[in-house]
Amino acid sequence: MERRRIGAATLEVGAIGLGCMPMSWAYTASQRSGEDSLRAMHAALDAGASLLDTADMYGPFTNERLVGRVLKERRRDAFVSTKCGLLVGETHIVANGRPGYVKRACDASLRRLQTDVIDLYQLHRADPEVPIEETWGAMAELVAAGKVRALGLCALGVRAQRRAGGGMHDATVRQLERVQQVFPVSCVQAELSVWSPEALEALVPWCASRGVGFLAAMPLGNGFLSGTLTPGQGFEPDDVRARHPRFTAEMMAANQPIVAGLRRVARRHGESVTAAQVALAWLLGQGRHVVPVPGTKRERWARENCGAAGLRLTDADFAEIAALPPAQGSWD
Repeated sequence: MERRRIGAATLEVGAIGLGCMPMSWAYTASQRSGEDSLRAMHAALDAGASLLDTADMYGPFTNERLVGRVLKERRRDAFVSTKCGLLVGETHIVANGRPGYVKRACDASLRRLQTDVIDLYQLHRADPEVPIEETWGAMAELVAAGKVRALGLCALGVRAQRRAGGGMHDATVRQLERVQQVFPVSCVQAELSVWSPEALEALVPWCASRGVGFLAAMPLGNGFLSGTLTPGQGFEPDDVRARHPRFTAEMMAANQPIVAGLRRVARRHGESVTAAQVALAWLLGQGRHVVPVPGTKRERWARENCGAAGLRLTDADFAEIAALPPAQGSWD
């Protein structure tokens, strides 16, 4: 299995990671199963996807406990990444970057994950009431204490930046430049996929030029690029896609040419190759520092996703994907 490095340190992961969020958060609750999720994580590890990506807010807390059950048995096989900085209330989510809270949050995550060290500790969002240097300094102290091996930053949302007329990830780059002065950034996580390629403009090159790893979140477009969703199928109210403009029946139908293009490429590589694997292989081709982190709660999809690490796209494949129409509908 190909290995990829997170930052300049000797922290290596498999070419494909596993996003654990759907097991406890944001997607249809009626389809969640702890046992199915455990099987999916074990299947991913068996297939070489060492990175398990979670966060304390997923659940909240239940996702880390699920991951902890796997780590208790297979800590040496896994590279565990979790996040802090967001608190989940009954009706809203707020940021908390106070140094004391960050340290308490780390200790709580260590207990839930049943491990004595977190490989990658990420700041989910900066607290607008706390200078990010203070938050990052507290996280750096966790590294010094041996509780964390490396630090990462999750990219800001982009809607406000678009309205302000700036580059999509300008604010995130400014944050990265600030925290780099305090302690090295080993990894950045942001949405990146065939239908959301915006991070390629500045964020991915910023990471490449500094030896920083990049975790591609939502690499399958919340499931759309897998080709398994039907326009107009509907989503349960607790599913984030029920409120996403790209998942209206109209927009799902309008964006079918993207899936069709991925399927055309897949067919050239064999009957067993899927659109999802092509979408993940496209990401792997964006740089040695890029690690896709597809989310799933099913063993079947975990194994299929990991299979993308062995798929090598040609120059003609990349050209065809580049020529696909841009996705319609957005959070804007």
